[in-house]
Amino acid sequence: MKGRVIFIGAGPGDPELLTIRGYKAIENADIIIYAGSLVNEKVLNHRKKDAEVYNSASMNLNEIVRIIEEEIAKNKTIARVHTGDPSIYGAIGEQIRELKKRKIKYEIIPGVSSVFATSATLEAELTLPEISQTVIITRPEGRTPKPKKESLSSLATHQATMCIFLGVGMVDEVVEDLTKEYDENTAVAVVKKASWEDELIIRGTLATIGEKVKKANISKTAMIVVGDVLNPGDFKASKLYDPEFKHEYR
Repeated sequence: MKGRVIFIGAGPGDPELLTIRGYKAIENADIIIYAGSLVNEKVLNHRKKDAEVYNSASMNLNEIVRIIEEEIAKNKTIARVHTGDPSIYGAIGEQIRELKKRKIKYEIIPGVSSVFATSATLEAELTLPEISQTVIITRPEGRTPKPKKESLSSLATHQATMCIFLGVGMVDEVVEDLTKEYDENTAVAVVKKASWEDELIIRGTLATIGEKVKKANISKTAMIVVGDVLNPGDFKASKLYDPEFKHEYR
């Protein structure tokens, strides 16, 4: 199984949230390239003593691909370690495109997304019956452009639970877009570094969250969650465990 790249979702931060398969892949890798600005280095602690480690935080795509090419030529196994799950804002698509051009074998190991670490920290179900049955995962437009139909204000028309990556540094703009559709009293939570030892939770409403975030000096590595599921009051139970219903999904 040598001579391949393994994309690994390292989870949200807590090393114990690394999957068993991801753990084994890191343990056996000859080369590790990890997203050092986001991945907790502790998830690499069990690597082989002679494994070479590269921090991709200061590298561009060409530099990453160059290392991969050189090491694949030596029949090495490369662990490409991303934060959370690599399919969400992991930039693996552009890397895979380059690997395909070079006929380099690869596989992907999913990971626990910070979306789910955040909901666990908030002790929240994101899909409560008759309150929200849809979760929208998105980000505001920054240096990376978005399709017009995916603007925050457009997505907010659904009144669904919204989980916003990469938005806390522009929280005022996020709030302005959301309040075009959500009521300003809609519950909001911001979780910085969910599952890490220094995680921080800020709760409020669309009317108050901006000032609270700035007062807490949170500018990055945080998830914004918006929706009535965060403050549902009384709500109807699902049919999943209803005594009147029997079905195969229990």
